[in-house]
Amino acid sequence: MSMIAANPHSAPVAANQTSAIVSSKRDPRLDFYRGMAMFIILFAHTPGNFFTSWIPARWGFSDATEMFVFCSGMASAIAFGRTFDRAGWALGTARVGYRVWQVYWAHIAMFFTIAMMMAYWDSTGLFDKSYINSLNLAHFFRDTQQNIVGIFTLTYVPNYFDILPMYLVILAMMPLVMATSRISLGLTAALVLLVWFFAQRLLLKELGSPDLALNLPAEPWSSRRWFFNPFGWQLIFFTGFAFMRGWLPAPPVKTWLIALAVVIVLLNVPFSHIGMREFGFDWARDWRIGHKWMINKSDFGILRYVHFLALAYLGWVVAGQGGKHLLATGRSRVSVVWARAVSIIMKVGQQSLAVFVFSMVFARFSGLLLDQIGRSTLKTTLVNFLGMAAIITVAYFVSWIKKQPWRPAKV
Repeated sequence: MSMIAANPHSAPVAANQTSAIVSSKRDPRLDFYRGMAMFIILFAHTPGNFFTSWIPARWGFSDATEMFVFCSGMASAIAFGRTFDRAGWALGTARVGYRVWQVYWAHIAMFFTIAMMMAYWDSTGLFDKSYINSLNLAHFFRDTQQNIVGIFTLTYVPNYFDILPMYLVILAMMPLVMATSRISLGLTAALVLLVWFFAQRLLLKELGSPDLALNLPAEPWSSRRWFFNPFGWQLIFFTGFAFMRGWLPAPPVKTWLIALAVVIVLLNVPFSHIGMREFGFDWARDWRIGHKWMINKSDFGILRYVHFLALAYLGWVVAGQGGKHLLATGRSRVSVVWARAVSIIMKVGQQSLAVFVFSMVFARFSGLLLDQIGRSTLKTTLVNFLGMAAIITVAYFVSWIKKQPWRPAKV
């Protein structure tokens, strides 16, 4: 993961500065790491997939969700920042609203596609499990009249379908963040941090004020709230946004900073799933239970933020300035293969919304397939490769469609 400012040597932008410093060009580091996040998300959502033993979530507090949201913040700074600067706040807000509209309908389409798949598989009677129950969708089919309203109003958000709603609420906060940035970047930072603080339900509970916690209702029949609390997760989104806008300077490449980041990452291992399961750090399990508010995924606990920033810094160093290490060229076979792999991963990262929606659907199909053929190492590996090939195909197809090949070529 890379921490990338629009200009690595620039100072933070003055609040009243109107000229844009954000580049409209794609950053290879952003596309590469966002593409990596897409593959990890596919693995993580495929039921019974042993590949998940090697994803970041098994080795530390943060995972591919942080990668996705952080990179989305950076991409949003590129996609919308220049509109705010060039066309003004009102048109910038309109453009953000259009993106919220797109994400909303992507969420709706994804939900009904997956719900239809689950319903069809169960209706055939060919399988010895209920796929509707596997996603806890029994409530939806039991009381469809009420819950279809909940789906469209986002007052019913099942756990498997909660990332895009979180993302669109954060996007909707962008005009407010841009408005405060014109007054003072300090005010912007205070707003983001204050919203994050009041999203920390477990922390506020310890402080005796749980009723002040910000979140949204996830279902009409219980008090459950959205699993991905957008008011907590907006912190990592706007951190990426701030780096790409130039509000935060790019971190220097220093030996002591690299060492510190490595130490933070290694210190996470005992508290990770792998650490407790494979290396017997039972004391770490007790610590996790007693300090849930620091690592809570739903509200984006502070140690998830620290762990991710350490990984992000290491990714920034590894990628090199302008992504030169990622884009290293050579004539050897290894160099050619590496260049091709990077190109493919970047393509996936460039079409992240379409790839994400497709991967969430395909992950359920992969789970069905593994249920039928078994989960041996070879079979699971082949199904994972099939999924990877599928999302790569989608990325290239969407990229091709966006070029509008049916239009006459310019002379």
